[in-house]
Amino acid sequence: MTEQSAAAAARATVYGYPRQGRNRELKKAVEGYWQGRVDAAALRETAAGLRRTNWRQLADAGIHEVPSGDFSYYDHVLDTSVMVGAVPERHRATVDADETQGYFAMARGTQDVAPLEMTKWFDTNYHYLVPELGPDTVFAADSTKQVGELTEALALGLTARPVLLGPVTYLLLAKPAPGVAADFEPLTLLDRLLPVYAEILADLRAAGADWVQLDEPALVQDRTPAELTAAARAYRELGGAADRPKLLVASYFGRLGDALPVLAKAPVDGLALDFTESGAANLESLAAVGGLPGKRLVAGVVDGRNIWINDFEKSLATLGTLLGLAGQVDVSASCSLLHVPLDATAEGDIDPEIVRWLAFARQKSAEIATLARALTEGTAAITAELAANRAALASRAGSALTRDPAVRARAAAVTDADGRRSQPYAVRTAAQRAHLRLPLLPTTTIGSFPQTTELRTARADLRKGRIDTAGYEERIREEIREVVTFQEKTGIDVLVHGEPERNDMVQYFAEQLTGYVATRHGWVQSYGTRYVRPPVLVGDISRPEPMTVRWTSYAQSLTDRPVKGMLTGPVTMLAWSFVRDDQPLGDTARQVALALRDEVGDLEAAGTSVIQVDEPALRETLPLRAADHAGYLAWATESFRLTTAGVRPETQIHTHMCYAEFGDIVQAIDDLDADVISLEAARSHMQVAGELAAHGYPREAGPGVYDIHSPRVPSAEEATALLRKGLEAIPAERLWVNPDCGLKTRGWPETRASLENLVTAARAIRTGLAAGGS
Repeated sequence: MTEQSAAAAARATVYGYPRQGRNRELKKAVEGYWQGRVDAAALRETAAGLRRTNWRQLADAGIHEVPSGDFSYYDHVLDTSVMVGAVPERHRATVDADETQGYFAMARGTQDVAPLEMTKWFDTNYHYLVPELGPDTVFAADSTKQVGELTEALALGLTARPVLLGPVTYLLLAKPAPGVAADFEPLTLLDRLLPVYAEILADLRAAGADWVQLDEPALVQDRTPAELTAAARAYRELGGAADRPKLLVASYFGRLGDALPVLAKAPVDGLALDFTESGAANLESLAAVGGLPGKRLVAGVVDGRNIWINDFEKSLATLGTLLGLAGQVDVSASCSLLHVPLDATAEGDIDPEIVRWLAFARQKSAEIATLARALTEGTAAITAELAANRAALASRAGSALTRDPAVRARAAAVTDADGRRSQPYAVRTAAQRAHLRLPLLPTTTIGSFPQTTELRTARADLRKGRIDTAGYEERIREEIREVVTFQEKTGIDVLVHGEPERNDMVQYFAEQLTGYVATRHGWVQSYGTRYVRPPVLVGDISRPEPMTVRWTSYAQSLTDRPVKGMLTGPVTMLAWSFVRDDQPLGDTARQVALALRDEVGDLEAAGTSVIQVDEPALRETLPLRAADHAGYLAWATESFRLTTAGVRPETQIHTHMCYAEFGDIVQAIDDLDADVISLEAARSHMQVAGELAAHGYPREAGPGVYDIHSPRVPSAEEATALLRKGLEAIPAERLWVNPDCGLKTRGWPETRASLENLVTAARAIRTGLAAGGS
């Protein structure tokens, strides 16, 4: 690579950074605030300290331009709603009385006021709060957060670039507010919103911003001509404003397609594009439009979503091509580093050979800086780094840890018949009803019960040797007895054992399967203060021994009612892990499915009559472009059927999905051939029930009537109203009654009250149906 001139020196930058802190200090501070142990001033100080630490880490790694404004107490889309004044009317009084309490009320709700709907951020496991808009929405600029955080960064002597969610994506993510016609299009508010953005941009310019980043990831999805025209209008207006900073429009998670020429022609000063494998087509498209002469291009050549080290030579080849396509080429990750853990060097329990292959946020920042240095000074300046990179890549490619011939032979031998139940649904459902003898509108829960402080303490005590295995297992048995007794007393029809032994619905299984590696400190934000540690999928997958049979069988021994066996499905096992990038995802999914198939068989053999295989990530992992849907859904649904198809007709297979838009995958849900599906529906007001009905979904379904991501306790009357709405779409003989999701994050008092109300609602509806009413 040739050396660039000093005037064109490549800058290293990132779009965003993990928020939580090395020891999840943000989680502890926010939850302390909710519990009244931390006041608002202390919460703000903790947040400011985390931002300072993040910026200094980035600067020390060689990042020339740090992001500001990407930090959030809960969610950056919610922050955007606050920034533009789009506060739902039902939360207005709380926000006006106390901004911090009002902010969290919008996210979590209160006993009297429902929160904003929550769903997945594109095809990631991050969740955002859905903006609620209507024709009467009045926007108003509030740049306090953005200006304040920019000022903090500048005070440290850093070059900072504020990051805003772009106006087009913000409106495309929004939904009609309650009471607004369902066909209302939030994008029609664009002309009302743009002056607010222009005001905020002017405030940032006045505060010292040279550049501002506007994120438009929605433009990597299929967009209509009208939506592309709206994007062109938005950036024509914002780019034409006199009093503005330089504008960098960023997209990520894939290829821009028809939106790229729109943005390339817009009067903005630069684009940030994804040039990893998912966005590889952007290079060809950029060349086709003649590049960005005289403009800045931020090249996302380091994968911001996965944890494998970068291939420096491959990235430098891409960057070399891009040098001729823009006035200035800078280096970044493909998206915000929010989606990866903080620091791989903290993982002392992982085989050092594997650690060589990993790059978390801090390592990715260093990779970006190294690539920017090579782009400016030539590859001779990074000779040592290139040699180490080649060696690490070769180590992984040749490692015996990544290949198991027996697993590969078994996967290759799978036939179509292995993925088909022995009897059609009509035959199975009759056999299941005769075997299970459940009432109309059967009640159940999704699986997990509250993970109490005592449970977490017991798990930590076992890990640190303060108690032995026998003492720990007795604690688990006590919890299972309590959970089963409560469910029987409450009147729940299909029970669960509560999953007290499980740390996480993916990690628990990953720790018992070959081919996975679990991290100790690899926390990633899922939503709010909910952090997960996605395991790393290093090699081929198999199941050495049963994983769940023991505890499920113990729970069943305590009751005559059916107890569900609970498993996490193959797509979710991939989606909520860091997957290997050296083979197709479908091949990995088949390996996981075969391992889970063995577990399903053992559960059935042990007497488990109801087995739930959760696939909450089925919709989340759907590719962002419609042209890519069929290929994904083919292997995704095949892997579920391969997991579940080996059971007898009378064994009832459940699945569960939550917090996503299901309307465009109802056929795939049908193709799973599960006997019962439970889905999130409380915050979306039973929308999914209507979508199932419109499709003609023929099986049983449980659209949730209890929003478990809020601390509020829904009344029996609320649950009854939701059930009646569900009955408008799903016949009573096919309708189940359940919460939206597992109860792991809830406390016991609210769980008891909410489930009691849920059962009361189901009984009231049953009574009404028996009497010939509703």
